[in-house]
Amino acid sequence: MTWEVLSIIGTIAFAVSGAFIAMEEEYDILGVYILGIVTAFGGGAIRNLLIGVPVSALWEQGMLFQIAMLSITAVFLFPNDLLKHWKRWGNFFDAIGLSAFAIQGALYATEMHHPLSAVIVAAVLTGSGGGIIRDLLAGRKPIVLRSEIYAVWAILCGVAVGLKMIDSPLELYGLFLITTVLRVLSYTYKWKLPNRPFRMNHPL
Repeated sequence: MTWEVLSIIGTIAFAVSGAFIAMEEEYDILGVYILGIVTAFGGGAIRNLLIGVPVSALWEQGMLFQIAMLSITAVFLFPNDLLKHWKRWGNFFDAIGLSAFAIQGALYATEMHHPLSAVIVAAVLTGSGGGIIRDLLAGRKPIVLRSEIYAVWAILCGVAVGLKMIDSPLELYGLFLITTVLRVLSYTYKWKLPNRPFRMNHPL
């Protein structure tokens, strides 16, 4: 049940996020649906490739595809007054998708008895892979590469699940809430990881 709930939450959140960005980029209705679907399922497809699950497993998720399509349709039909606030809600939905899919990816790898390193990779790719594809298709710098902390929260989910520090459904939901709150705080207060800018001085 926990697995299914997290899958549904993540699918809705990322489908909505992808649809929002497609509409901001003025994509037509087909582009909105494509970007929403890619955002919702791209991370899972990349994860499956790397941990040895057939990509065809994605086509067995008929209910999730229907949920994603309904979510995208709802966004497309939103009144313009609501769409004006998309940036605030877009980041929030992205935070929800990151948290739900990072935990789901970690659980997936754990059930396949992969080592901790693979569990962490699965968490990061499932949590951020769809967003990376979304941003690239929209011609943007992927949010995971920006200065605000993003993938770190997915790594922490992978560590917590991989080391079995968190196991029961109630603990997993608690981890989901904590990760979502941390992501919201990181973009609200612009928490940053250390960086080192480097620019080449080109001779005239």
